[in-house]
Amino acid sequence: MSLIASCHCGATRIELPHAPVHVKECNCSYCGRTGAVWGYYGPGEMRFLAQADEMTYSASDGMNLHHFCGRCGMQTWGDSPDWASMYNNDGTPKNGDASSFPTTRTYAVNLRLVDDLDWAALAIEKVDGRKSW
Repeated sequence: MSLIASCHCGATRIELPHAPVHVKECNCSYCGRTGAVWGYYGPGEMRFLAQADEMTYSASDGMNLHHFCGRCGMQTWGDSPDWASMYNNDGTPKNGDASSFPTTRTYAVNLRLVDDLDWAALAIEKVDGRKSW
């Protein structure tokens, strides 16, 4: 069953193929302020139905991109290197090499934009981005 994520004004609409398998809530300086809960998807899994006036923001010279609606300002989705493939939630490297860098990207949708999402069915993983990034 597909889900639709939509910003407040409807200018951005994203079709998701299924409920996310991985759900995270980060408290870093950016995510903590937006209040987003992120559902993660692989390349090509999200289908954009509308993207009028979309804007992006990056505090990392374009490495991590935050997309939002330029009309209503809703934080809609993001794309970044797949940090979870290389690092634990506390920021320690999974392979012991602190200079590891992911080779793939991941895509995250702000699940707060999905109407009728069954929140009780999701296991939300807390990520301490304030201390680990």
